[in-house]
Parts: sequence; structure tokens; C-alpha cells
Amino acid sequence: MSLSRSLLAVLALGAAGSASAAEEVVVYSSRIDELIKPVFDAYTAKTGVNIKFITDKEAPLMQRIKAEGDNGVADLLITVDAGNLWQAEQMGILQPFTSPVIDANIPSQYRASSHAWTGLSLRARTIVYSTERVQPSELSTYEALAGPEWEGRLCLRTSKKVYNQSLTATLIEAHGEQKAGEILQGWVNNLATDVFADDNSVVQAVDAGQCDVGIVNTYYYGRLHKANPQLRAKLFWPNQNDRGVHVNLSGVGLTKHAPNPEAAKKLVEWMTTPEAQGLFAEINQEFPANPAVPPSAEVAAWGSFKVDSIPVEIAGKRQAEAIRLMDRAGWH
Repeated sequence: MSLSRSLLAVLALGAAGSASAAEEVVVYSSRIDELIKPVFDAYTAKTGVNIKFITDKEAPLMQRIKAEGDNGVADLLITVDAGNLWQAEQMGILQPFTSPVIDANIPSQYRASSHAWTGLSLRARTIVYSTERVQPSELSTYEALAGPEWEGRLCLRTSKKVYNQSLTATLIEAHGEQKAGEILQGWVNNLATDVFADDNSVVQAVDAGQCDVGIVNTYYYGRLHKANPQLRAKLFWPNQNDRGVHVNLSGVGLTKHAPNPEAAKKLVEWMTTPEAQGLFAEINQEFPANPAVPPSAEVAAWGSFKVDSIPVEIAGKRQAEAIRLMDRAGWH
């Protein structure tokens, strides 16, 4: 009798420990703390599930997940740009899972066809122009910025950033390699100065008169405009008469060896709901990936636009081609 009681006690403790472990999700994130902590805090307050997260650059995080292998600690990987998510998938560190909730909340364009990852928030990579030296009527498409009228007037971020690699990948998908290469060469020929390390610098260069136009992610402009409403730069939505504006995302994937996959799946599902999507929209002036959720008032003030219908996973599939083409054009 005593032995049976002891056995029952051990089993009960084991069950309690398992339940406790299941109530925790570990996330590796390349998004900085201030952009994701409020979302995680809201989920913990709602469900009681504890979320531990580690932030770092995407490459070290992906290598860490790969190195941990069967002894993996992370349940989820959150990172920016479909190109990075596609790379994680190719490394074999994600596992696919299907969810009617996610399918209903996030359009297929913003999910991996393999179900290895889903988008959580969107950003448009669009044209920023000087309100003092450019009329909106002078602008039309990304491609047109390669024209001779923009010689010495264009600013770009380095080609080393995945955001530009993904934009280039969609140009290849839309036009083929030869035409896309001609567009890139035109951009490089039209540069007003050396490429910049980040999008903030591109917007600031346009504002300061160093160049007249640039290509940036919308939320960088949003941050600077919020800090300085007198910014002498505005956003322009290109390609509205053909394929539309290039949109990319931040997204999440379930790791291959996730210790708590079911709890992680529930978190991912919740992050696609209006409650969480509203938080993503407000925190970083991004667009919700769930089309039923409106953007923040500030983002909405930029106006609506037609979105490029090319699936974002093309950014990953054509990434290697894009990098080769950028190198060939002299975009460094």
C-alpha cells in the first residue's frame, strides 16, 4: 500500500511537471524586445502561458536552432522578411503545421505554401520623395526610377540587406533576369551618393536634399515622421496601374524540435487574431497581416494602395538570383 501511494505521488508530480512545462513557450526572435514584448505580455495576461524569448540577429538565431538539433530549446522562430523565413525552412529547422484559424486569418500570399511559416505583420517597401523638389505626378513605378530623368537624384540602402534582395527577387519574377538587371543598373547609375546602411538614413537624405527619391520600408518613414511631423518627405505608392506595391512581412515558424509544439501553435494562432494584430499595427506602424484588422490611424493616413500579388515566398526562392544580379549591377 505504501509503495502504491509513493508511486502515485511520483506519477502525480511528473504529470504536474509536464503540465507546467506545457504552459511555457520559448521564442527566438530577431525582432527587438520593444516590438514583441507587449504582444507576449498580452497573451500571458489572457492565458497564463509564460513566454520566454531571446532576441538576436536572424542568422545567429537560425544557426543556434540548427546547432541545438534534437535538444532544441526554442518552440518558435520570429524574424523579418520572407527571404529569411524561407532560408530557415531550407535549413531544415522549421516544421510545417496546418491551422484552420491561421488559414482564415492570414491570406495565402503571406504564408508559406509548405505551411512552414506565416506572416504576422506587413510592411510596404515603397518610394519616398522630397516634397520640395518632386511632384507626385513625376513618379510612377519602381522601374521608372532607372530612367535618365533621375540621374544623380536617387538614394538606396545597401544591397546586403534582405529587404532589397526581396524587392529585387520580385523584379526578377515580374520581368525576368535580363530586364530586372537593366532596372538595377539604371538605379545604380542614378545614385546621388554611396548607398546607406539603413532606411532611416535614406529618408533623412531625402529630407536634407542629398537626394530627391529613395526606396524604404514604410515603418522607417513612420517612425521619423512621428518624431518630426515637418519632415520634408512623403511616401508614394508605385505601380498602381500594373502589379502594385511590393509588400513583405515579419513572420513566425514552428521549430523542428519544438519542446512544446501544441502550446506554440496556440500562440501563433492567437497572434493572427484581431486582438494581437491590432498590437502589431500600433507598436511599429506596420500593416496587419490579417486583412480584417485596420492599420493604425497614422498608417491609414498614408492612404490605401494596390498590393503586388506575387507570393512573398518568391523573395526566398529567388534570393540567390537577386544577390547575383545586384552584384553584377554594382549595387553594394
